[in-house]
Amino acid sequence: MLAMNKKDVEQILGLAAREGRHLLLENEAKGLLECWGLPVARTQLARSLDEAVKISNQIGFPVVLKIASPDIIHKSDAKCVKVNLGSEHEVRSAFEEIVANAKAYKQDANILGVVVQEFVPKAREVIVGALQDPSFGPTVMFGMGGIFVEVLKDVSFRLAPLTPEDAREMISEIKGYPILAGVRGEKPADIEALVEILQKVGQLAYEFTEIAEMDLNPIFVFDKGEGAKIVDARIVLK
Repeated sequence: MLAMNKKDVEQILGLAAREGRHLLLENEAKGLLECWGLPVARTQLARSLDEAVKISNQIGFPVVLKIASPDIIHKSDAKCVKVNLGSEHEVRSAFEEIVANAKAYKQDANILGVVVQEFVPKAREVIVGALQDPSFGPTVMFGMGGIFVEVLKDVSFRLAPLTPEDAREMISEIKGYPILAGVRGEKPADIEALVEILQKVGQLAYEFTEIAEMDLNPIFVFDKGEGAKIVDARIVLK
């Protein structure tokens, strides 16, 4: 297991609290998760077009660009996401288009810049979430991503903190488990990587009750032994 840095998590949460924000920016959420030893897609905030180009070169093409604004939660609805950008020219064009779309979507939106993220190849998608249930306390959720969670509501729940056995049960009891186990000759997914993610998310929700809600969706899980990566993350504070 990667080390969990409690002090750095406290600093990120403290900054948002001092600024009176209840929603972490995506780069803050990813930074918090990374401090907690969770595997995230490399993500940095660019406050200008030139900085976006510089960060893109540092991360390596292709990249993904998304608006960074506490006032725009559903970035895709606002047409503020551009994926698989393969050159500096594409990054420059996408940056300007994203900012323009954000202003058109919400004129008074506080735009802090654009998030630059590494492009992660498609894999099996899962979702991991956590919330502070008013009756039961910190609770962790797991399910297949995409249509499985949106339409079929194929999810499982456990109270935090989780043992490895709890996490494996959560994974195996959803209807979509055969997709992870490997069907029709496909290799099985990296179940142990998901077990570790579930445990760490549960411990994070258990230790930091000021985190009201976490939504890690999608998480791309690769073949057995190849790990998993959190592509999108939303963290809401009390």
